[in-house]
Amino acid sequence: MAVTETTVAESCAAAKRAARAIATASTEVKNAALEATARMLGERSGEILDANAGDLADEHAAGLTAALRDRLRLTPERVAAMADGVRVVAALDDPVGEELERKTLASGIDLRKVRVPLGVVAVVYEARPNVTIDCAALTIKSGNAIVLRGSSYAERSNAALAAIVREALAEAGLPEDAVLSLGGGGHEELAELATQEGLVDLLIPRGGEGLKAAIKAVATVPVMYAAAGNCHVYVHAEADPEMARRIAYNAKVQRPGVCNSAETLLIDAAIADRVAAPILADLAAAGVELVGDERVRAAAGEVEVGAADDDDWATEYLGLKMAVAVVDSVEDAIEHVNSHGTGHSEAIVTANEEAAEEFVVGVDAAAVYVNASTRYTDGFEYGMGAEIGNSTQKLHARGPIGMRELTTFKYVAHGDGQVRE
Repeated sequence: MAVTETTVAESCAAAKRAARAIATASTEVKNAALEATARMLGERSGEILDANAGDLADEHAAGLTAALRDRLRLTPERVAAMADGVRVVAALDDPVGEELERKTLASGIDLRKVRVPLGVVAVVYEARPNVTIDCAALTIKSGNAIVLRGSSYAERSNAALAAIVREALAEAGLPEDAVLSLGGGGHEELAELATQEGLVDLLIPRGGEGLKAAIKAVATVPVMYAAAGNCHVYVHAEADPEMARRIAYNAKVQRPGVCNSAETLLIDAAIADRVAAPILADLAAAGVELVGDERVRAAAGEVEVGAADDDDWATEYLGLKMAVAVVDSVEDAIEHVNSHGTGHSEAIVTANEEAAEEFVVGVDAAAVYVNASTRYTDGFEYGMGAEIGNSTQKLHARGPIGMRELTTFKYVAHGDGQVRE
């Protein structure tokens, strides 16, 4: 079965052995495993949905927020979308073996810089079962093995999905242990996974600040955080009002429970009296609870806006709540974003190219948008096929974590007998 009954160390050792085999697999063989995965997802959709229904009905899921239950829930459409995503990954160029640089040294040695897999990637994630498939597809295509540790309340769903991928790997002649699921163990298991030096080459936690803190406290393996998204939309003084309404609404409402949804709206003082009320009315009509500073409350007209406290500016709500502030300039907007944001995704709405460039250069974030919604920070939208998460770090990857972010490189030197004097 996909959920292992061995220790964490034994599972990681098995993944390490599998990693050596899949690292040298041809593109054709890896794609065959992905095509088999996509086919089986379609053939066994009912089995997957039954497992998911069991998770949703379990007492572990009883206390979840509406946003987390939405993340946990699978539908026939979502299973089909998983299969489509796997096929997209299969169609992408294989990053393994890509030549990054090549030159002839003074010694006559031919030196190449070549992309290679990382080895064993471990991913810790909450709620969303589709992450199981996204992660597996990306690691298979990039020649890595993966150890998955999902939430206890998604254990049935994750086990069903991981079992399908393992079966597809075997069908293609690749080791099943290139994909291993640990189920939803406790903090001791998490700590053990984060300390598997020599076996785990990279650990990626996907979740809130609590998970991030728990990993930071114990990790001895390299960690890349797919971190929280306290994202902002700034409506500049020269913004098109209708464009601002569409973007602010989409960034907050289209799917509020994800990391690239906007949590704070900033409106320039020069146009607040004209644009604040219509934008806020749209949001309120969609059920968004609004809190803000005194200036935005004064400009809100008949729209109810509660008083924001200091914590609101730094909160990732992951739901239908939004903080709103009036700022006096691009500089003030940048200062607010850099003081309270998490470095994920930020947007400015403006017709002024100089203001846009000032915002782009000044904001410290993995993704910055000019006249577009923050909801586009996504591996699918960026043409990566899928993503393991969005990194807000600066090393070794930033933004959507796709196939290339799951690779490193080696230098390959060809000589004809050279020795160094």
